Amino acid sequence: MKAFVCAVLVGLFCLPPSTAKQSPPKVQVYSRRPGEVGKENTLICHVTSFYPPEISIQLTKNGAKMTGAQQTDLAFEENWHYHLTKHVAFTPKPGEQFACTVTHLGVSKTYTWEADM
Repeated sequence: MKAFVCAVLVGLFCLPPSTAKQSPPKVQVYSRRPGEVGKENTLICHVTSFYPPEISIQLTKNGAKMTGAQQTDLAFEENWHYHLTKHVAFTPKPGEQFACTVTHLGVSKTYTWEADM
């Protein structure tokens, strides 16, 4: 009986608070190194402070999905807000546009990478 009560209490403490409210993501799009035309780099989209955890992150080149992108595991902070990072290798050329599109709670927003060129 004592073990059962302990298990129930541990389970209750692991649940997110019922007062958790929706929180839109904060998004940063940047490259690993300063952007230089013709030089290989890594495009990074870092998404933080969102709740609930259902989210989609898409990296694009001229509006088309980039292949080979990798994403970290979903992680959360003490306040039950979550964060993810998605990245892909890329080599910028003149006139190309790179972006990160984040969809959270049915709302999509696109964030464009600004080269340091």
